[in-house]
Amino acid sequence: MKYAEITGCGSYVPPLLMTNDDMSKVVETSDEWIYSRSGIKQRHYSHVSTGIMGWLACERALAAAGVLASDIDLIVLGSTTPEEICPNTASFIKNELGAVKAAAFDLNSACTSWFYGVNVASDMIKAGSIKKALVVGSERLSLAMDWQKRESCFLFGDGAGAIVLEATDQKLGLLSGHISCIPNSRECLHLPSWGMSPAHFTNDIFISLNFEGQEIFKSAVKGMSDSIATVLERENLTPEDIDLFIPHQANIRIIQSLAKRLDFPMEKVIVCIDEYANTSAASIPLALCDALADGSVKPGMTILTATFGAGLTCGAGIIKWGDTVAPAKLSNKSIPEFDGTVFDLMKDSFSHYRIDAEHLLTKV
Repeated sequence: MKYAEITGCGSYVPPLLMTNDDMSKVVETSDEWIYSRSGIKQRHYSHVSTGIMGWLACERALAAAGVLASDIDLIVLGSTTPEEICPNTASFIKNELGAVKAAAFDLNSACTSWFYGVNVASDMIKAGSIKKALVVGSERLSLAMDWQKRESCFLFGDGAGAIVLEATDQKLGLLSGHISCIPNSRECLHLPSWGMSPAHFTNDIFISLNFEGQEIFKSAVKGMSDSIATVLERENLTPEDIDLFIPHQANIRIIQSLAKRLDFPMEKVIVCIDEYANTSAASIPLALCDALADGSVKPGMTILTATFGAGLTCGAGIIKWGDTVAPAKLSNKSIPEFDGTVFDLMKDSFSHYRIDAEHLLTKV
C-alpha cells in the first residue's frame, strides 16, 4: 500500500505588522482586551496577493523537500481569498513555479481548506493516481475586515504555508483523516456577498463578517473533538500516544478547551496565534513550519491536527512523521518588501469603511 509522506514544508509571512496597539488606533480596543479574549498579540498584513504568497511558500517547500517543480503532479490551493474565481489561483502558482505537468485546483472550505486539501491529495497518492503533490494554504484576509466591528476585525492575519507530499511504501504522512460539516450552522460565521452575488456589481458593497462567538466556540470544540475521537479510534490510539498536537489557530480559549477535553498537556500543543492571529487556511501549515524550525517536530513523531472553519466545517488527522526534520536546502526566492507602514498599506481599506486614514497616518 502507498502512503503520502510530508517531505518538505515552506512558509511566507508578510513583514508588515499590525499590533494590538496599532489596532487601538483604528477601533476602540486595547491590547489587554484583545489578548485576554483571543491570545492574539499581533497579525501580519500582506502587500501582495494570495497567489504570490502561496507561490513563495511552495518554492520554499520544494527546496526543503529537494524536489523540482517539474516533478509535481498536483497543486492544491486551500483559500477563502483567491485572486479570482475563474481561473483558479492554483493555476497561477503552477505557472510561477514552472510545474509544467501539474494539475491545479482551488479548494474552499474556509479555515479547514488546507487540511481538506491534504486529505484529497493524500488519498490520490494512496490510490496511485499521482506521486507528488503540493498543498498550500494562503490567505489575505486583511482585505475582508470590517473596521467598524471591534469584536472581529482584530482576529485575522495574512500568510501562506505549504507542504510537499510524496508517495512512499512506508506508513508515513496522513494515516487517518476525518472531515465533516456541522449541519445548519452556516450563518454563525459568514461573509455575506463574498462571491458572485449581484451586489458585487455595485459600488456600495461593504464586506462585513458575521461572527457569533459563543455559537462558534461551542460548535468548533464539539466538532473537532468528534473528529479527533474518530481518527484516534481508527488508528487504535489514545491521547497518550500523541507526541504533538497542531490545532487550527483561531482562539487560544478554543485550543485550551480542546486540550482539556483530551486531557492533553499544553506543553505538547503548538500555539502561534499570538504571532500570526487566525490565518485561516494557512494557520496549520504555518504552525507546522514553525514547529519544524524550532525543533518541536522530531523523527518518528505521531502528530495530531484538528481544524474548523465557516460552514461549519471540521476535521482532524493523525500524521506519522518520517526521518526528515531539516530542509534539504533553502530557496533563494523572495518578495520585495512594502515601502511604507501598515497604515499606508491599509489606507484604502480604512477609507472604505469611513475611518479617517489621514488622521491615522499622523498618529503613527
